[in-house]
Amino acid sequence: MAEKNYLYRAVAFVLFIAISLLLLVEGKSFLAPLTLAAILSLLILPVAQKLEHFKLNRTLASLSSTLILFIISCGFFVLVTAQMNEMVEKWGAMKDVIKPKVEMATQFITQNTPVTEKKLEGYKSKITNFKFIGTANGGSGALTYLGKLIGFLGMYLLVFIYVFFMLRFRTKFKKFLLKFFSKEKNKEVKKTIRQTISVAQGYLLGKLKLIAILALIYGIGLGISGVSNFILIALIAAALTIIPYLGNIMGYSLALIFGYLIDGELGILIGVTITFVVSQFVESYILQPYVVGKDVDLNPLFVILAVILGNMIWGIIGMVVAIPVLGIINVIFLHIPSLKPFGFLMSRETDKN
Repeated sequence: MAEKNYLYRAVAFVLFIAISLLLLVEGKSFLAPLTLAAILSLLILPVAQKLEHFKLNRTLASLSSTLILFIISCGFFVLVTAQMNEMVEKWGAMKDVIKPKVEMATQFITQNTPVTEKKLEGYKSKITNFKFIGTANGGSGALTYLGKLIGFLGMYLLVFIYVFFMLRFRTKFKKFLLKFFSKEKNKEVKKTIRQTISVAQGYLLGKLKLIAILALIYGIGLGISGVSNFILIALIAAALTIIPYLGNIMGYSLALIFGYLIDGELGILIGVTITFVVSQFVESYILQPYVVGKDVDLNPLFVILAVILGNMIWGIIGMVVAIPVLGIINVIFLHIPSLKPFGFLMSRETDKN
């Protein structure tokens, strides 16, 4: 009888996970911006609380905090757009630099590996014929791009509308959650809510500190290496690290494009590579454990799994929110007796026994 109960529970658990993943995938357009807004509202919450401390009413404090967040995000997009425009303008010169290097690489690969030149032809064609958004001819391409842009702007603005209302009615949401529990458990629930907020804020604020330090390291390294617009590239590359794992690769690629591929000098390639290798070492072994790691006590394996799963479900947004969401889930698990084993499994701490 006990074996049947375990079997039923296992089947129910698998069905619950499958249905949950299906709902997350199908509800991406609704759930992704809502989840991102919840994370951003936790990030900007201290600012709203500080404004309220200075006798500003909650509505104005929430609106002001949301506007601050909106202006910062707009500034970042302006930086990215400026770099993309410069990339488009210099793409012709970059192709002239890339083409001989592709030929040399092709010759080396075909002579020293089983790969034939025919197999590489498709990749060569993609590199030499690559076109940026907006460079392709045809009305259909422009309409497709315009449709995607309008959809992105709509979701982008919706996120900040969500942020405002979450800040404005946060007390009501808290009371709503407490109504599901008896008065005897209210103290424990409030403690859990405080810890989940602390984990999310700790991670996000720690990540902002990390971005600032990396921007300084990137700026020094790329400046010495001779990369043009190194300050702008350093800021963008550091900001991209908000996307776990993939952000570092994107930043390195950006520095290569505006450094080595434009000028074609080997010294710039070496300098950019050394800068990002050293930065990655400093981030992983010095900054991450002390600046971010102390706030989110998660097993590195589950962090990687969460980021991969987040990418599969919601793409880049899923990767950005994966770690703070996992940290919140872990805190909840640790406060529910029946789920504490899962919380222990996902935590960084090890069993000393």
